[in-house]
Amino acid sequence: MSLSLTVDGERWRSHLLRTVRAHPGIVPVAKGNGYGLSVARLARRAQWLADHVDDTGAAVDMIAVGTYDEVEEAASRYAGDLLVLTPWRPFGAALDLDARLSSRVVHTVSRPDDLTALRERDPDARFVLEQLTSMLRHGMTRRDLAAAATALGSGRSGLRGVAMHLPLNTTSHLGEVSRLINDVVASGLPTRTVFVSHLTEAELGRLATTYPDFTVRPRIGTDLWLGDRGALSVTATVLDVHEVERGDTFGYRGRSAPKQGHIVVVSGGTAHGIGLEAPTGDQSLKARAATLARGGLDAVGFVRSPFSIDGKQRLFAEPPHMQASMLFVPSGARVPCVGEDIEVRVRFTATDFDRVVIA
Repeated sequence: MSLSLTVDGERWRSHLLRTVRAHPGIVPVAKGNGYGLSVARLARRAQWLADHVDDTGAAVDMIAVGTYDEVEEAASRYAGDLLVLTPWRPFGAALDLDARLSSRVVHTVSRPDDLTALRERDPDARFVLEQLTSMLRHGMTRRDLAAAATALGSGRSGLRGVAMHLPLNTTSHLGEVSRLINDVVASGLPTRTVFVSHLTEAELGRLATTYPDFTVRPRIGTDLWLGDRGALSVTATVLDVHEVERGDTFGYRGRSAPKQGHIVVVSGGTAHGIGLEAPTGDQSLKARAATLARGGLDAVGFVRSPFSIDGKQRLFAEPPHMQASMLFVPSGARVPCVGEDIEVRVRFTATDFDRVVIA
């Protein structure tokens, strides 16, 4: 009676090993809802990858978490370093870090003032400096990097590299990354390590050839954990089935059945992320037209759900409830039995499952 994610364990593990083997220096990312799998489960799997260095030839000595609040959950299941992607600030959760874990944490620093404050608070702190990319989210400018280099000097410091968070939906990142690496060289920072995101395997290979004196460490989340979608299946349990005639009322809002059929109640609702669609970022005319169409359907009570019966997506009978959804199946279509599992199409980063089963 759950919204369940079932993982083909052998196929998934094989994909993880292949991905790590193809990306030397990889930093697995385990953040947020853990890509639907949970941060705890991904941290344990990262430790498994670290233990299988003989199979991959790549040492998984660091993982990345999203926030300081996620550090403890990952640290108890993974023995290596923990890179926090949210930039350090002199307030909030960053100051509540358990002292027993501080030696394993690598901070992200994106402002010169924060670099000073962090080093004053913890002279032994380890950190990466985040560069400002075309995303314009967090990061230091070329001038900021030069100022940081002056402040750090040429001696030993906690600097572990420079981080670049790049945008999605770009034909190639190589031009921007080359400019950013050149800025690192010009700054005089005592490092030749860069942490990058959203680069293809081909782009990583080009960078390794172009900058042989640099160590390029890819931070990978989606392509690692969700890269083989065929190993992942999501199902919901049919909880109830009710036959309705045209005009019969049902649901919280007393809606009327548009025609003869069945109301099928299935597990999975807003508490799981069902019906709370995350923006896709697709700005094409087709995507905009689809958005307008969904809005028109919603106005008259017909919205396509992510639930499928016999390969056909069924409509929501009304907006999803907290832990269940009501679907409308028209007369003539096969009606699933109570207890049957049906397929669900979800966005993993926006979905929380009742059960995750790794077979």
